[in-house]
Amino acid sequence: MPEHDWAGLTLYHRAVRDVRGDRLWPLNRLRDLHPEVYAREVAKYAGRQALLTERVERLNCLWNDVLFFAPVHPGPLLDAVRSTGRAVPSVRFWSLPASALDPARACVRLVRPWPDGIRPPPDPADERPYTPEGLSQFTLPPAETLARLRQLLPGDPLILWMDVPHVLYRGEVPLSALTDLRA
Repeated sequence: MPEHDWAGLTLYHRAVRDVRGDRLWPLNRLRDLHPEVYAREVAKYAGRQALLTERVERLNCLWNDVLFFAPVHPGPLLDAVRSTGRAVPSVRFWSLPASALDPARACVRLVRPWPDGIRPPPDPADERPYTPEGLSQFTLPPAETLARLRQLLPGDPLILWMDVPHVLYRGEVPLSALTDLRA
């Protein structure tokens, strides 16, 4: 696919603190390369350990064998939270041109609604090919996401992209490909 088809398509990832080395690594690789970073990051899955064994069928791997990116800019999501009067300081993110990822190692994963706050089981049909045409459908924040963020209470966790389609990438990304962004 010609590079220009990806023009203007950008992915976002919350910047990682305490980065080690010159690459962004999936969780399972961190376990081997930087066990102390792995321990800190895997702790985020407390109460959600089942995710660590969830399969990503299209990429023939596990959930924690991939990096996660969002095709939606974090600015409008944070603005929705701030519109509630909640104080949200500037947050550091990374942006990445969508063309930087190998389409054969990536997919777009759709997100299903969570009835009664319960995450539905994964469905391989929600994993779509990583193409410019497919990705361009998901660059704007879903209205449901903005509504959810506008209803957060002061003590609720700030999970921006929980209900936004994700790009899953089976591989690592050089830090030099990422650009700092504040939102």
